[in-house]
Amino acid sequence: MTFTAWCNSHLRKAGTQIENIEEDFRNGLKLMLLLEVISGERLPKPDKGKMRFHKIANVNKALDFICSKGVKLVSIGAEEIVDGNVKMTLGMIWTIILRFAIQDISVEETSAKEGLLLWCQRKTAPYRNVNVQNFHISWKDGLALCALIHRHRPDLIDYSKLRKDDPIGNLNTAFEVAEKFLDIPKMLDADDIVNTPKPDEKAIMTYVSCFYHAFAGAEQAETAANRICKVLAVNQENEKLMEEYEKLASELLEWIRRTIPWLENRVAEQTMPAMQQKLEDFRDYRRVHKPPKVQEKCQLEINFNTLQTKLRLSNRPAFMPSEGKMVSDIANAWKGLEQVEKGYEEWLLTEIRRLERLEHLAEKFKQKCTLHESWTAGKEQLLSLKDYESASLMEIRALMRKHEAFESDLAAHQDRVEQIAAIAQELNELDYHDAATINARCQGICDEWDNLGTLTQKRRDSLERVEKLWETIDQLFLEFAKRAAPFNNWMDGAMEDLQDMFIVHSIEEIQSLITAHDQFKATLPEADKERMATMGIQNEILKIAQTYGIKLTGENPYTVISPQDISNKWEAVKQLVPMRDQMLQEEVARQQSNERLRRQFAAQANIIGPWIQTKMEEISHVSIDIAGSLEEQMGNLKQYEQNIINYKSNIDKLEGDHQLSQEGLIFDNKHTNYTMEHVRVGWEQLLTTIARTINEVENQILTRDAKGISQEQLNEFRASFNHFDRKRNGMMDPDDFRACLISMGYDLGEVEFARIMTLVDANNTGVVTFQAFIDFMTRETAETDTAEQVMASFKILASDKTYITVEELRRELPPEQAEYCISRMTRFVGVNAPADALDYISFSSALYGESDL
Repeated sequence: MTFTAWCNSHLRKAGTQIENIEEDFRNGLKLMLLLEVISGERLPKPDKGKMRFHKIANVNKALDFICSKGVKLVSIGAEEIVDGNVKMTLGMIWTIILRFAIQDISVEETSAKEGLLLWCQRKTAPYRNVNVQNFHISWKDGLALCALIHRHRPDLIDYSKLRKDDPIGNLNTAFEVAEKFLDIPKMLDADDIVNTPKPDEKAIMTYVSCFYHAFAGAEQAETAANRICKVLAVNQENEKLMEEYEKLASELLEWIRRTIPWLENRVAEQTMPAMQQKLEDFRDYRRVHKPPKVQEKCQLEINFNTLQTKLRLSNRPAFMPSEGKMVSDIANAWKGLEQVEKGYEEWLLTEIRRLERLEHLAEKFKQKCTLHESWTAGKEQLLSLKDYESASLMEIRALMRKHEAFESDLAAHQDRVEQIAAIAQELNELDYHDAATINARCQGICDEWDNLGTLTQKRRDSLERVEKLWETIDQLFLEFAKRAAPFNNWMDGAMEDLQDMFIVHSIEEIQSLITAHDQFKATLPEADKERMATMGIQNEILKIAQTYGIKLTGENPYTVISPQDISNKWEAVKQLVPMRDQMLQEEVARQQSNERLRRQFAAQANIIGPWIQTKMEEISHVSIDIAGSLEEQMGNLKQYEQNIINYKSNIDKLEGDHQLSQEGLIFDNKHTNYTMEHVRVGWEQLLTTIARTINEVENQILTRDAKGISQEQLNEFRASFNHFDRKRNGMMDPDDFRACLISMGYDLGEVEFARIMTLVDANNTGVVTFQAFIDFMTRETAETDTAEQVMASFKILASDKTYITVEELRRELPPEQAEYCISRMTRFVGVNAPADALDYISFSSALYGESDL
């Protein structure tokens, strides 16, 4: 339909059309006419005959013309066209469309299909819900076609009223408007496009190319308008640059004119602050005011050069600024500004250096005077102090060294005093305006300096005299310190030992402590002699101080130990000795009591421990013994259980002795290897073992009775299990279990053995217990009811029906079993089934854990 409509859109210009594309081109006449219309060229005269070779000749003329336009026709021959080959005919028409309708399309260096796609994308880009990416599914909703029409003829379609969910309506609107107003025939069917997953790409390209050619004239007009706008924009921009240049030039020249007189002013200020303010104003000018003008001057030159370049490139005449506003005029004005600026700066620096010298000398004088006065402040009072009268020898020596340092510092400051006098003399010679203040301050400093020298010598004489008096006392202080320190350490150690909180666990340990204490008491008389000798030195120091009138500070510079400390500690040692005696005797009594508790506990534990072990072994032998019936084994185990329960009183008595030991903080016992924890664990294991063994025998009895297994079979199973229970712990590992089954005649493959292991070791523990072994063997040897057997029984009760009624269950089964089935069976759903019909098949399967059969 699309190719036919496209051909007719051109053939109608020649007053004809085609009805059937594969039939009407067979004689070649309308094909040649179509090529003449779309190319605007004349083809060779066609053959008028109606024979087959005439038709082939006409078609060949058309194909030769197509090839002359640079088109390669692959596998398309005149015979196929004449014979009405639909595929070849359509291929030829598509080739013609590509060459004459699509190939010549060119958009931004892309042509043909790509150029047409780019043109569509550019034209539809501003429209909502339109995203043209191809020539098939992008056009299904009709919005892209409507957007193309609206972009060029907005008067034909109201795009805002279109809906994306109405694709057929959108497509038909575009087809009708294009046919009515744009002379583009309807080439596509809206229903085919919408209902086809991927519309025919060639058909849509053919139809869209008609829009491109229809709007080609509008494109040319748009291009012309753009060219005019571009020319006008260039001209407007140039005029704007000219106006900006004139404005900037005027402003810059006016600023230069106002600035030069200010820089030519050479009236000096009388004070340094005023001159510094002038310099600061000049710096503000250089930092703040001038840089923007430098930038403006540079920008002015750049704008001028840019404007001239743009005028030259756009074939416009060069720009000629107003009189006096040429770039050269501005450069000359700027040069004059910089010359004046340089002279102003040199004058400012010269004036500032001149005032700076006087200000520097005055400031230097003030600084040195301030430093000197700060250093001398309080020095006369310090030199007049009599602090040495109550000082110790070490403090006097320290004061002497401090005084020597002061004397060195005093000598060092002599240079500063001389410098202050020299600066004052120079300021007087330079006729400084405040010379009177300078002279008065200088005289005061010199007078103070002479007085400091006199006081310094007097203090040195006093310090040397007092130092000699203290040296004798200092020697005695040193001797006291040498003897007091070791004696004090001995008393500290003795007090620490006498108060030490000992922990012992035996009589031997407490006896060792008593022996050590007796040895300590034997050393006390000698210690008392040392105390008396040390205190004698202190008495001699006090005697010397009273004789010569020396004020003692009360502290020995060589030790922090005072005579009172020694007396106090000696009294404390004498009081602690009997207290230690009492503590040791009390501990002897406690250790004797603990020893009795140890022996009492050990005597019972050494009996109970072996008894528990013996019973564990006996029970183990009973559980694997195959002699006698299960009932006999059960009787023996019950007797063991009763004996164990009766023995509980011995455990309780041992617990009581253990509690007494814990209360006495007894944690070791050399008389036994059994602890209470060992006994508890053994007792709990014994109770657990007898209970588990009794349970295993009970399960074996239940299994035997339920499965009909004889005692001989059970004995045989037990003998086989015991034989392969290599660890004798009542469990077999998988390899031993496999060997046991093989010995009993089983032919096992890997799959079969894996199945059996899932039965005997459902929890995947890695071992097989005797009970699991018995369950498996009885399952293998005894007859067991199955789900099928139960279903068959229910079927009999139901008279061969696939369901059973509530009435039948209550009639055939005891009341308890009947109600059990009724409460668990689900309702049966089937044709003609009564309301109380129940599903016995699902119930039977559920009893054995199976799915419905």
